[in-house]
Parts: sequence; C-alpha cells; structure tokens
Amino acid sequence: MNIRLPLAGICVAALVALPLPAQEAFTSVQSRVSEFTLANGLKFLVMERHQAPVVSFYTYADVGSAQEVKGITGLAHMFEHMAFKGTDKIGTKNYAEEKLSLDRVDQAFVALQKEKSKLGGPDKAALEKLQKEFDAAQEGAAKFVVSNEFSQIIDAAGGRGLNATTAADRTDYFYSLPSNALELWFYLESERFLNPVLRDFYKEAGVVREERRMRTENNPIGKLLEEFKAVAYKAHPYGEPEVGHMSDLESFTRMDAEEFFRKYYGPSNLTIAVVGDVDPKRVKQLAESYFGRLQPREKPMPLRTMEPEQTVERSVTVRAQAQRIIVIGYHKPSITHPDHAVYEAISSLLSAGRSSRMHESLVTKKKVAVQAGGFPGFPGEKYPGLFLFFAVTAPGKTNEDAEKEMMVEINRLKDDLPSKEELEGVKNRARAGLLSRMSNNSNMAQSLVHWQALTGDWRNLFKYLDRINAVTPEDVQRVAKATFTESNRTTGYLEPAPK
Repeated sequence: MNIRLPLAGICVAALVALPLPAQEAFTSVQSRVSEFTLANGLKFLVMERHQAPVVSFYTYADVGSAQEVKGITGLAHMFEHMAFKGTDKIGTKNYAEEKLSLDRVDQAFVALQKEKSKLGGPDKAALEKLQKEFDAAQEGAAKFVVSNEFSQIIDAAGGRGLNATTAADRTDYFYSLPSNALELWFYLESERFLNPVLRDFYKEAGVVREERRMRTENNPIGKLLEEFKAVAYKAHPYGEPEVGHMSDLESFTRMDAEEFFRKYYGPSNLTIAVVGDVDPKRVKQLAESYFGRLQPREKPMPLRTMEPEQTVERSVTVRAQAQRIIVIGYHKPSITHPDHAVYEAISSLLSAGRSSRMHESLVTKKKVAVQAGGFPGFPGEKYPGLFLFFAVTAPGKTNEDAEKEMMVEINRLKDDLPSKEELEGVKNRARAGLLSRMSNNSNMAQSLVHWQALTGDWRNLFKYLDRINAVTPEDVQRVAKATFTESNRTTGYLEPAPK
C-alpha cells in the first residue's frame, strides 16, 4: 500500500525501498527542527509542521523512580498525580488562606505519623483523636480548592491528550492545543513549574496506594514483575517498584515532595519539544518571557550506585490464581552503548509480528505459548537495563515447556548467524517504524525529547537508522554470546497457587 503522510511528502513504500543511508532520507525532516537553550539551562526543541493549525507539547523531566531513595519511593510517580492540581493562581479560591490550611494539614499528618510509629505501638485514644484532627484539616483545606481548573482551562481552549507518565528514568507531561493557543501553553506550563501547589497531596497518596493494590498486590503479573526486578537488581534502583513501597506511600509528606521537586525540577533538568504549526522565533520569544522566569539550579548529580556484574543465575517464583507466565532477563548496557542498535535488531528478529522467531516457534509451531517475545530496555534505558524475554504459557503446558523452547531460540542467536533476508526485514521495519512515529505531532515531540534527554542529541533518533543498517549477522551473534549467558540470567515464574 502506498500511504502518503503529510510529513515531507514521503510515502512508506518509497522510503523503505530507498537504497540511500537513512540519514539522507530524513534530511528534509531534520531541517525543520531547531533548538535553543535558555540562560537558566532549559532546553527547547522546535519542529515546524504547518499542515494543520495544531501544536503538540512534550515536557520531559529527567527524573523517575531511579532517583528515589528508601523512604520516599513513589514520589516521582506522585508528581504525575500532582501535575494537574494547579498553582497559586489556578485551582484555588484564596491561596493565602489555602496555604495556611495546607500547613495545618501537614502538621496534623506529621503528628499522626509520629503516634503511629511509637515504639510499643500507638495509644488507641490518641490515634483516634489525631486521625480526626487530620481529617478535619483536610476538609478545611478542601474548601479552597477549585477542582480540575487546570485541565478545564485546557479543555476550553480546545486541548487534547492532556496526560502525564512516570517511568524508571523520566516523568513526561504532554498535550496538544490549537496553534492560536500557543501563548496559553507557555503560561500554564511555566506556572506549574514556577509556582506549583501540591494540594490534595495526602488524598492523592491514597489514590496511589489503591493503584499499587490494583496493579501490583492484587495483580499477578504486576507482582511477578516487581519480584523479578528485586531479584535481578541487587544495588541499582531499577530494582525498586516505580509505584513505590506501600510503607513509603503511607508515610512520605508534602514537605518530602516539595524537596524532591526543588532538587529534580529545575530548568536544567527539563527538556521541552514543541511540534506543529509554530514559528520558531515566536516560540523562543515566549520561552524567554515565561520559562525564563524559572531560577537556574544545578543539575542533580548522576546516580552513584551502579549494578555490579551478575555472576550467579537467579530465579524467583510467584504463585497466584493466574495463567502461567515466564520471564527471563539478561543485563545489558544502556541506550548510549555502541551495541544499542544490535539489541534493537535482536528484538525485531524475535518479536516483530507473527513471522518473528519467538512467535513462529513457541506460538505457531510448538504451541507452548499464546504469546512470546523479547525486548531490551526493561525497566529503563538511561542506565544498564535488562533484555527481557517473556512467554504466556499455553493452557495444558508448563512454564518448563515454554522455557525450553525459549532457550532454543536464545541459543539459536548464539549458534547460527541470522540470514541477510531476516536482517533486511529488521532494517525495513526500523525505517517504517520511524516514519510511523513521525506521522503525528505528539509522537514526534516524544521521540525528539527522549533521544535528546537519553543520549544528549535528538539527531540520534535519525542516526539510529544508520546504525541499524550497519548491523551484521556477526554483530547479532557476538552480542548474543556476550549477553545471553547462564550466569547473567534471572528467571521469573508465575505459577498457579495450590488450591
């Protein structure tokens, strides 16, 4: 099918067939991207696309669960919930009075926590009294809140896709607006980094606790992945749950969150992409006017704790009333490693579509699984992560059946060179995949900021295609032999609980 997209007028079929290096094929796209950095260190990437009067905005905060320490796990994720609560001007009826009420809430919460943590246990009567005082303080603060005002302003302006996500490496904030609302975005986004108010903090902490129960504690797959990461990582915070430990979610304070914000939400730790119907000069003017108000802060020091080399095979078993699942992980380098493209090629060989090796072998032919594959970058890519293989075991089969066939395919990567036809398919899919990501403003904005933040240069988004094109069968075998070793393996099993 000859699908034509508005971006640069290049069709998928023609692009895939291009014999020229991918970098040349995308020169016209790259020429539309400009960049600038404000005096306070905040980086902007701007891409002009005038096909429709809309603009997508993507703010990347270089902070995720990997930046947390014991006692405050889950705080990075809390900001995903706090991001839309407003500022000292938005979301409040009277901020001066609200601030006093929020202080009273904090004081009541700290007093309640002190009683709960007393050696020998809390005094029941005192605990009940303090709980009532805390509840009353929250009710008092709630009287000043204008719920959802931030999102209502965006909706009224024609905004779409307002959301935020948290991962091990990052926290993202994004939405789209009509291009005539450009200045509105600059005002709103700069205000929530300049004057955020963490209102309803303890109520939202309760929402996050319920989220943890639903996604992890009462979800067998979530439980498996949490236990698997904890076994695979002995030192690096990639082994911590992104949603946080329950005890931390019950005890961290709004003051903890404000300190976390001051440390990790300075302008030098943010990257913003603006993609759509914009004039780059106007974007820069607005950026300087609004985001230039943010005071410069030192970029946080990088993580000190690195994961030591794994030298012993590890495993964990979770038992629950659920379908059998097996996951196998191998430690691998970060996204900036020269072999990153090789790992991506291996992922494509194993998992890209029904003709991929894992699906064809385990699902179609051997029928030991209903789903199977493998991919790099779990749980993140900024630091050395895991190449994760997985299989959802078929009814009537065991995890051992699926594991046996998984290892056949893993060892096949080490023993046999992939064919040139297989690698050509990998390269074609990579080119088509990039074009697909560029088919809308939001995806393009996301790709630009992610590559900029993770690798230091957004151009690596396009250079990546040249690196994929350069992958040889020998590269695949070399990397597989070095990575997929028994001593570097961690295995997780989800098994039925005894009845």
